[in-house]
Formats: sequence, structure tokens, C-alpha cells
Amino acid sequence: MNAPIVHGGGITAAAASFGGRLEDWLDLSTGINPNPVTLPEIPARAWHRLPDRHLVETARHAARDHYRSGAILPLPVPGTQSAIQLLPRLIAPGRRVAILSPTYGEYARAFSAAGFVVDAVSDIDDIGVQHGLAVVVNPNNPDGRIYAADRLEALHERLKTGGGFLVVDEAFGDTSPEASLAPRASGLSNLIIFRSFGKFFGLAGLRLGFAIARSDILQHFEDWLGPWAVSGPALSMASSLLNSDVSAIAGSIVERQAGLRTVLAEAGLAVAGGTPLFTLVADAKAGDIYTTLCRHHILVRRFDYAPDWLRFGLAPDAADDARLAAALRSFDR
Repeated sequence: MNAPIVHGGGITAAAASFGGRLEDWLDLSTGINPNPVTLPEIPARAWHRLPDRHLVETARHAARDHYRSGAILPLPVPGTQSAIQLLPRLIAPGRRVAILSPTYGEYARAFSAAGFVVDAVSDIDDIGVQHGLAVVVNPNNPDGRIYAADRLEALHERLKTGGGFLVVDEAFGDTSPEASLAPRASGLSNLIIFRSFGKFFGLAGLRLGFAIARSDILQHFEDWLGPWAVSGPALSMASSLLNSDVSAIAGSIVERQAGLRTVLAEAGLAVAGGTPLFTLVADAKAGDIYTTLCRHHILVRRFDYAPDWLRFGLAPDAADDARLAAALRSFDR
């Protein structure tokens, strides 16, 4: 069985190694809005009753308008990770899978566990009709690469020729809406798009995402997930927030990103990529920097496949920017 992948957010493990109370740690290891939105009012019946169909449909219509998916009503899922686990069921055994890499590691893990040969490719042009399915994370995690919609559409047509599917993971798409393929989805029959809800709104603990694809694929996902896969409170919250004006949220994220970039520049750290929700740094002493920050009870994301990389998420405010800056100044090069 594949070994579990270490993701961001492991404050409990970090505190066990470096001490300190959990509440005293500054978690910069994830790409999540550090300032969660004010929660909308949730009707008592959403807590009291199983999620009825009208809750699902209301959330789907709100997601369609927010993601601009046209004729497609996105399917709510209990976090896009749950849908990733279902992807191997879509393709015939023996087909190869291509994953534009390096990227979010759970795709390769899910397909390898299901017995598929996974090709980790570095360029879209390396993906062809021999692949039964290809995955492109756009914007990419952790380097923030963005591929133009025209190029992804051409890739879709190439895969479709061989009966293959294109999966575009837009988990960080809310901060780059101009790059989304969702407005074209209804004309691309072998396309599957995943959107994350919790990252942009700062509500990752809600475990909610959306899948955008043709109706029979979404029906398969719904059947495989089983009844009541998404809670009533999550559906109610999605309906409210996806129908709201999100410009202030986007503006806050841009402001926090500017604060982070200033701190990193003053520390002399080289930016290797990122999105508005995180910044990737490349440094030969990344491991030592990581340890120094942990000793100051600040957690960032490191990568076993790229020991010179560190990913910094956003701090909630200027005071925590200053805390990060002070910890970085203490690092002895």
C-alpha cells in the first residue's frame, strides 16, 4: 500500500517535536485564506434534518453562477479529495495516467493504489492519446504555474481522440478566475473540473468542494459517494457564500500576500512561484530554515521530493508578518 503523503497543517505533530501549545503556533503550511469569512446564518432545519434535495439543488445553482459553468450544475462533494479517490473507476484497467508534475501528490497515490501506471510528466506536450486520463492542477500547487484555457482545451481534444479524460484541478481557481476552464466546460465532453470551497473562504474544515463535468460523470460520482454525502449546514453555507459579493475576500488575500512577499524579500529568500494564497521559496538551506521556524513555533510546508523548497502560506495580519520576519532574522546563514 502507498505510504500516506505528508500535507500541510500538521500542527499537532510539529508541536510534539518542537513543543509549545497548539494555539501558540502560527500555521503557514497551508494555502488557505487565514481570515475565515463571517459565517452566514444557517437555518435550524439544516442541522436537524437530513439534507433534502432542495438544499443540494440550491447549492448547485449558486455554484454554477459563481464558477460560471453555464449549462452544467456543479456537484457538491465532501471535499475534492473524496472525488479524487473516485477517478480510477472512470477509466479501463491498463490505461496509462498522466499527471503534470510536480503537483498535489494524492492524484498519483490514488491511481497507483488502483493499479494504474502513472506517468509524471513535466510538459503538456508529453500527454497524448496513450493516456486514459490526464491531470493538470491549474494554478498548480506548489509552484503556481498557470496554463492558458486554449492550451488545456487543445489537450482535452487530443485526449478525447483516444477516449481519454482531462481532469483540471482548480482548487486555487478563485484567486485566478480568468484562468478557469469552467465557462467552457459544457462544450468539452471529456473534461472534469474540481473546485475547492474551503481555501478561498477560509473554511477548509467544512470539507466541501464541487465537481464540474457532463451529467453522466456527475451521476457516477453522486452514486459512488452515496446518499447525503454533503451535510445540510455545508450546503446551506455554500448557497449563501457563493451568492455573495466576494470582492472584499479577494482584496484581503491580495493584501496579505503583499505582506508575506515583503517579509520574504527582506529575508533575502528567492521566490520560485506561488499563487495569491501561498508563495514557494527555493533556498539551499531550506531544511535549516524550516527547523529554525519550528523552534519559533511557526510551521511552513516542506517537500520530500524538493528539499530546497519551502511553501509559505499567508499570515492573518501584520503582527504575524512581523513575527515571521523576526524568526527569519534569527536564522544564521
